[in-house]
Amino acid sequence: MAVNISRWVRPCRPVWVAGAVALFLAAPGGAGQQTVPFRNNIPVAPTGIPPRPLPDKPVEYDTAEGQRIRVVVVARGITYPWSLAFLPDGAMLVSERTGKLRIIRNGVLDPQPVAGVPASRYSGRSGDPGAVHGLMDIALHPKFSENRFIYFTYTKPTADDRSTIALARGRWEGNALADVRDIFVTEGGGGASRIAFGRDGTLFMTTGGQGSQDPNNHGGKVLRLRDDGGVPSDNPFVGKPGYKPEIYSLGHRTALGLAIHPGTGEVWQNENGPNGGDEINIIRPGRNYGWPLVSLGRQYHGPWQSEKFVQEGFEPPVVFWMPSIAVSGMAFYTGSRLPKWKGDVFVGGLREGEIPGTGHLERILFNEKMEELRRESLLVDLRQRIRDVRQGPDELLYLLADAEDGGVLRIEPAP
Repeated sequence: MAVNISRWVRPCRPVWVAGAVALFLAAPGGAGQQTVPFRNNIPVAPTGIPPRPLPDKPVEYDTAEGQRIRVVVVARGITYPWSLAFLPDGAMLVSERTGKLRIIRNGVLDPQPVAGVPASRYSGRSGDPGAVHGLMDIALHPKFSENRFIYFTYTKPTADDRSTIALARGRWEGNALADVRDIFVTEGGGGASRIAFGRDGTLFMTTGGQGSQDPNNHGGKVLRLRDDGGVPSDNPFVGKPGYKPEIYSLGHRTALGLAIHPGTGEVWQNENGPNGGDEINIIRPGRNYGWPLVSLGRQYHGPWQSEKFVQEGFEPPVVFWMPSIAVSGMAFYTGSRLPKWKGDVFVGGLREGEIPGTGHLERILFNEKMEELRRESLLVDLRQRIRDVRQGPDELLYLLADAEDGGVLRIEPAP
């Protein structure tokens, strides 16, 4: 049946139409698009939204599930914080990209960094293309009360003036780390790295860098290690020629979030796409997650990254973002103090749609089959780069605001 569009389209004067067509045809490529400056084949980020400092007083919000919250700055003056871990006495350890490990006791940031952390390579502001991460993730051994072991990943300088990712372990002595040593150093790994202990006591470690599809390269993988850095005998590629035995899964881009599902024990990982295509994956042994052959994102200069969004033989994500929010730290909320959010997944966002100054926190609600039902953007007006998300021992949520003058935020019920 023919549709008469004149009911909805207002007639235009011919002179206006002719002028519009002429303008369209005269523009380069047939459209009046602006010329965007590029650097290293990446559009130069716009600067129209200025950085915003952390709030001076608590901020309250209504949220979609009826969970009214208050956001409090716990500590400030932390330079580019990257990861957060809680000690049994309630103190917080916070890593800085610049290579320092800081401790917060009773809400007070110790001005002296924790001693014993090895030197790491760090360069650039957070969010700049090519920035080198430095000191990254922190995790306590599951039997910390017995062995006092703390694990961390960092960008390790190499003899050829390059760098790789190292996993180090040290013994906590109250104010310092002792007997610190590298227990695993990647070959071909680079970029960012998260770590998390599985239920069986093995350690999962993400790597970035090149070589995501190369099984003889640690880059772009999720690795699985023993707590001493060795290889578990039941890893999926142990004994397979041409495969690094530490590899648990492959085909990953830059993974900035890693968490263990509290009910199933499954490993959940999130990773940045290029321009779009951020995703959350459930990591299964020996599986390939597709990068760079399959992606839901575009290359930074415009074209789609790949011809197919899904393909047989590659694992699809359980959640994806278009546009990107530059996904970062991730946590399952299991507490009771924010009851309307129990069971939800929280993901930090560093910026949305390639626009600086648009960082926020995202909440994702799943059904009992862990299929996404809805998601909510939180703390948007604070405009902070949320680098990490953790549930504290007090069953509240703690966030890291990644900035030169960054800090720790706490989400609690509004009074």
